[in-house]
Amino acid sequence: MGGVASSSGKAADLDGVMKSAASRLGTLAISGRFHKAPKELSDSYIVKTEVLGSGYNGSVFKATAKEGGLTYAVKDFKLTGLNAEKRAELEGECEIFLSLDHPHVARLVDIYQSEDQLRMVMECMEGGELFDRVLSKKKFTEKDAADATYQMLLAVNYIHSHGIVHRDIKLENFLYEKPDSDFLKLIDFGFSKVWNSSTKMKMSCGTLAYVAPEVLGKSYTDKCDMWSLGVVVFIILCGYMPFSGSEQAQQTQIKSGKFTVKDGFKNLSPLASDFITKLILVDPTKRMSAEEALKHDFITKRSDLAKAAETAEVDASVVSSLQQFAHASKFKRACLSAMAWSLTNEERMVLRKSFMAIDTSNNGVITLAEFKAVVEEHFEVSDDKVNEMFASMDTSSTEEIHYTDFLAAMVASRVQMHDHLLKSAFKRFDADNTGFITAEDLKVVLGETYEGTEVTALLAEADVDHDGKISYEEFIAFVKSDGAQETRATEVAHSVIDKQIEKEGGFFKKLQWRK
Repeated sequence: MGGVASSSGKAADLDGVMKSAASRLGTLAISGRFHKAPKELSDSYIVKTEVLGSGYNGSVFKATAKEGGLTYAVKDFKLTGLNAEKRAELEGECEIFLSLDHPHVARLVDIYQSEDQLRMVMECMEGGELFDRVLSKKKFTEKDAADATYQMLLAVNYIHSHGIVHRDIKLENFLYEKPDSDFLKLIDFGFSKVWNSSTKMKMSCGTLAYVAPEVLGKSYTDKCDMWSLGVVVFIILCGYMPFSGSEQAQQTQIKSGKFTVKDGFKNLSPLASDFITKLILVDPTKRMSAEEALKHDFITKRSDLAKAAETAEVDASVVSSLQQFAHASKFKRACLSAMAWSLTNEERMVLRKSFMAIDTSNNGVITLAEFKAVVEEHFEVSDDKVNEMFASMDTSSTEEIHYTDFLAAMVASRVQMHDHLLKSAFKRFDADNTGFITAEDLKVVLGETYEGTEVTALLAEADVDHDGKISYEEFIAFVKSDGAQETRATEVAHSVIDKQIEKEGGFFKKLQWRK
């Protein structure tokens, strides 16, 4: 893995980190968000002095996008003078955060690297911490707790199924999207680690009150996150900490698995208490995994109202959009993918329920089997065509469709292409910040080829005046065009979708998150 800083203190490129993250999520998803000189954070964002919070590896500041005025969170890291341990921690956080893509994980929008600084631009979670919501409520009802736990489990199951362990699961690391929303996202990957299940981790880290006993013993697996999640659920249900007192007292309680029992715990339903005791369990081999916890009756037997809130219908218009994306040109798909990383919370809100409805395994990605099931439910399509459609969205070549891959397929027919979205996407391709997209820019962002096509051929698709570069005006015209490779069938589908969108109470209203 490439170093962050040399012995002289001069920052080196994070090429190793980018390459590793790209193997998980695809080249465009990584290089389109990782910017080096001459690009600077100040080109696109205005950073405020207001501090939103602080994580293990840095402080977080509020920032405003110059295009659209949306609010983001910026986390700063100094690169000079880093020792080996800090360098490895920063590399790990960058690699992991860049490779994550899930509705219940906070989004990393951009990274800017200079000689002496690294700056992460993240979506701003304006609803505050789960910790603060617990303080205001004292404790949650079992229905509210089960709804929150379900969302937390989806995030943890996603990272675990992709070989990542968080290692600092706690109330403060789950944030609400908006003040009036109950939609939770996981944050802060400063302690996280890409983990091989054939080994055990040894580094003692995390927050003591949430730490699993095997972490104290410095020999543990991803099950450490499940103990910590059990502590979180205990707190939101009971209204107090399961382990308390001096540091020594807490360690003794944790190692024995004996949590404090007060009225808050005694008044729990059998389902809730069983769920907690199967997580706060000293033997990690007997502790529930995230996948198993999602199948526990405490989660599956939530009220009908809760189940309705998480259900989204995947209708024919969604599948038509997937078909339309599959038939678009390669560069058009790349442009839509770049746009998908710039979608606002509100724009993603309309689409994410369909993604989660297709992801029946709750792994945070769409597999070929899941994709095939939803396509065949609405259309008679040959296996070859289904495989072709799936491959067009599998930008990482990992045999799975990631969240932003799905969003990209929905952009053209589901989201208004306003200036903010178009300019943000254009800037992701304009690697040298000249105001034009050249073949060299595309090589930086896409590599020498993209889906087997040389970047010069991709450039020619949008270079109308044949001057060897794409202006912003040419980019807009290209992205908004129907595309020469789109079939008549998908054009008709597009027209039908547009009419449906215009209907009051139509597709958008149906898919909105029900608070």
